[in-house]
Amino acid sequence: MPRNLVIKVTCGVEDRERCNQAFTVAAAAVAAGAEVSLWLTGEAAWFAVPGRAAEFELPLAAPLASLLEAVIAGGQVTLCTQCAQRRSIAADDVVPGIGIAGAAVFAEEVLQEGAQALVY
Repeated sequence: MPRNLVIKVTCGVEDRERCNQAFTVAAAAVAAGAEVSLWLTGEAAWFAVPGRAAEFELPLAAPLASLLEAVIAGGQVTLCTQCAQRRSIAADDVVPGIGIAGAAVFAEEVLQEGAQALVY
């Protein structure tokens, strides 16, 4: 039985290394066969908007857009409802494959038996 890994990334371009680490761990976990749920919250909410991940740069790091694509393809990516609303990001504004949900869904995911939650 694969383990569930729930990752919440709360930062964006203001903390590039921490942000990239969250996406790297999520993509690596997908590649390892884990069931991965990546939550985009705070300034990371902007990466749900098409083109924003491609603009992110960090020397010696895998491209954020590629990492995001890998997680969308093999896991689940969710944009925080309130974070989206505070930034005027609507459901029609997000990358295909990214859902929008709130704290109750996040809590449900992290409280599942066998789930591991990481916050970056």
